[in-house]
Amino acid sequence: MKRLLAAFSSALLIGMAPAAVAAELTIALGADVTSIDPHFHNLTPNNNIADHIFDKLVSKDAQSRLQPGLAESWRAIDENTWEFKLRRGVRFHDGSEFTAADVVFTLDRIPNVPNSPSPFTTYSKQITEKIVVDPYTVRLKTATPYPLMPTDMSTITIVSSQAAKGATTADFNSGKAAVGTGPFRFVRYAAGDRIELARNDHYWGPKPAWERVSFRLITSDPTRVAALLAGSVRAIENVPTADLAKIAKSPELSLYRVVSNRVMYLHLDSNRDRSPFVTDKAGKPLEKNPLRDVRVRRAISKAINRQALVERVMEGAAVPTGQLMPEGLFGYHPALKPEAFDPEGARKLLAEAGYPDGFGLTLHAPNNRYVNDEQIAQAIAQMLSRVGIATRVDAMPASVFFSRGSKLEFSFLLVGWGSETGEASSPLKALLATFNRDKGMGAANRGRYSNPKMDAVLEQALAMVDDAKRERLLQQATEIAMADLGIITLYHQVNLWATRKGVAYTARNDERTFAHEFRPQ
Repeated sequence: MKRLLAAFSSALLIGMAPAAVAAELTIALGADVTSIDPHFHNLTPNNNIADHIFDKLVSKDAQSRLQPGLAESWRAIDENTWEFKLRRGVRFHDGSEFTAADVVFTLDRIPNVPNSPSPFTTYSKQITEKIVVDPYTVRLKTATPYPLMPTDMSTITIVSSQAAKGATTADFNSGKAAVGTGPFRFVRYAAGDRIELARNDHYWGPKPAWERVSFRLITSDPTRVAALLAGSVRAIENVPTADLAKIAKSPELSLYRVVSNRVMYLHLDSNRDRSPFVTDKAGKPLEKNPLRDVRVRRAISKAINRQALVERVMEGAAVPTGQLMPEGLFGYHPALKPEAFDPEGARKLLAEAGYPDGFGLTLHAPNNRYVNDEQIAQAIAQMLSRVGIATRVDAMPASVFFSRGSKLEFSFLLVGWGSETGEASSPLKALLATFNRDKGMGAANRGRYSNPKMDAVLEQALAMVDDAKRERLLQQATEIAMADLGIITLYHQVNLWATRKGVAYTARNDERTFAHEFRPQ
């Protein structure tokens, strides 16, 4: 508690700093924002915008450490009950007061958002009961001890029970229901073009330096850099790796970087007996799905030269990995190293599995979501083709990719996962746990991987109160999943921002591009 109060005091001191007179900040985003509804799609670009308009009970700093948000404090009052003390005097943008009723409404809404491609139930399903003690105290009960409740509450944005009652995702996109307590108010969302926000002058926390903010959605790398160079935007995220050297040399520009908590990985259909995009070399569908065989999955992993991907495609702006979390974050396993590039070993494994001549495969990928996503997919396809797995790439806009992926239309796909919680339970629960809608497990398990042994260890970890023991269990669960190639991890991105002279930013490992954290310089 002392640590939480100290962090809050620091935040207050920051908030007392004199506000800049700058009127407007224009930022170019590198990935499309598909909705303003904060509970529709658990996707970083969407979550990024939501964090401007709305708040969470628990916030996170640039290193993913928990900080007070709408909750000033929290504590476990017994093994199965967490109590959150809410901040008093907080108002929604429409002037209504924030209370415990809004927390309960939000948690009730999450599982009921229609057509959600990747729901937030991963972070809410463990709650069995919500108790309003008084307007500023809420208790959340679980069936078993659950130490990650504060961490999970750092992923869920709180909406107004008044403004969002009966609201659809379209109502949020129009602004009708986009009423939060955040540092900025909704002004306009033009899908595929821009999001415009205005400063919330009654914000409870540190006041943003900018009166107005315009996020321009520029998914084309050259166009985004050109806008920065021309001065039509003052900051960009997802700096193209091809332009790093040029930007670093410019006296008018500044670069900011940090290793991301995002892991780039390959999801494989390891569940179905027949898979839609697995064929023989002539393109005829195979009766038996080779991706179900761990030897084939290992062969794919060995065929990929991760160092070459990092050096040649990512131009050094990534770190090869053999696990889910980067070094320094909770659940990182020091013994898990990236798979060694071994094409001959890959061929031998394919032969052992009964595919001495290989087979055909389609790799599906987005072409406007992650840094160099389509180029990475093409490079991987070439590597796999060299060991006998004739691989073609089908890349598409992220909105189409995620919609189709959530319907399990693909056999083999390139995806990224940023740990919203800043620790290993997030990817383990979402990507590798056996899919169970009722438990909120496997919400983004697009390969329907299932390993009861891993599930059992993860379940132990989620109920373990002792931090050191919980970390060891998360490491063990990670080790099981990585040995079985539940997903094939590739690298952790390096998050990159560039600004024009006079604007500074603190790089965040959660990839957030927060207008309220840019500062005049």
